[in-house]
Amino acid sequence: MDIAINFQHKDRLFRFIFGQSRENALSLYNAVNRSSYTNADDLEFTTLDDFLYMGMKNDVSFLFQAEMNLYEHQSTVNANLPLRGLSYITRQMEAYVKRNHLNVYRERLLKLPTPHYVVFYNGTKSQPEVKQLHLSDAFEKPDGCLELTATVYNINVGHNSELLEACRPLHDYAVLIGKIRKYRSDGMDNERAVDQAVKDCIRENILSDILEKHAAEVLKMLFTEYNEAEVMNMFLEEGREEGREEGREEGREEGRDESLISSIKNLRDKMHLPVEQCMDILDIPIEKRGNYRKQVAELS
Repeated sequence: MDIAINFQHKDRLFRFIFGQSRENALSLYNAVNRSSYTNADDLEFTTLDDFLYMGMKNDVSFLFQAEMNLYEHQSTVNANLPLRGLSYITRQMEAYVKRNHLNVYRERLLKLPTPHYVVFYNGTKSQPEVKQLHLSDAFEKPDGCLELTATVYNINVGHNSELLEACRPLHDYAVLIGKIRKYRSDGMDNERAVDQAVKDCIRENILSDILEKHAAEVLKMLFTEYNEAEVMNMFLEEGREEGREEGREEGREEGRDESLISSIKNLRDKMHLPVEQCMDILDIPIEKRGNYRKQVAELS
């Protein structure tokens, strides 16, 4: 499997494994759907390269069997995944309509691929084997006209064994991440933990076809993901602690505001993220963002 890499934006290893090999993507599809398709040539990748999240390219999307599949990896717990999925699938549907020259004003019903949004979680917080997140849970009032479901699978080693056994690349990916996490918990820094885990996997024939051919690219991806996650967690915790301290010492809303402004600026400068995305990460209410946006701009 010979894969060309483009680092104009930062890639994720999950995307590297499943987003460029039809065989790997089909294996993952079969595992999720308990199917046994073999016609990988019928699978069409539709991943949008310009759709970024946390500075990373979006993971994997493809058309297969009249279905629009969006598969993503997450290492953090995020209750807002359905909203993100809605944004992405909307873009995909618009692209599908345009690509196939469909007329949305025609009288007869247009046939569209059925969307499916699946997330593979391998973070450190305890999570169930499978859970479903619904867009409607975010609505202020019930009985809206819109729904989107994100199905989240816990793929940490020891969870969803049937799913992992059905897809060898997913199993190997989970083992590699598990090894990195173990070495980090043993006291290694990110670079040493990643390097040692990759060497172990090559020796144990885990993802060896990718790791042997593209070791430098994979190491770069893993360093980026782990280092940026560590930096982000540091800024978030610093912001929370500053807010707690200033709130205790001064008892003023201004103290908490200053802490959040500092956190927004740090995330923007260190992670190279748009201010709006920084405020998403920090869960800042929409009605307060205009003021924060203005104050961050004044500090630039």
